[in-house]
Amino acid sequence: MKKNKIIFWVATSILILWEGVMPLGTVLFAPEYVNAGTKPLGYPDYFAYTLIYCKVLGIIAISLPKIQGKLKEWAYAGLAFSLIYAFISHACVDQNIAFMLLPLIVLGILAVSYIYNNKIQNNG
Repeated sequence: MKKNKIIFWVATSILILWEGVMPLGTVLFAPEYVNAGTKPLGYPDYFAYTLIYCKVLGIIAISLPKIQGKLKEWAYAGLAFSLIYAFISHACVDQNIAFMLLPLIVLGILAVSYIYNNKIQNNG
């Protein structure tokens, strides 16, 4: 049980930093770079802000232990969709292998968090 919690929190902590703290930090401290990742892909500026706020809300939902059930499932699904579409966007627009692989790596970390969250819920 303790091993499951450690794996869950390591994976979730990486997600908190990558999908939550870094984007929110960009909005707060370097707003001129908010659309640095979405502008080259052809997305409008408002899309970057919406994506950041949705990611932060999703990370909050998956990291708070008191949130259970459907809301947590939707948060995992929303984050998974954003990562899948990030891969597709990079594959279609710039074909940069590094930009294509990064969302898939983060998606793998998200899957680990999801799997171990379910293990904790089923055993706890």
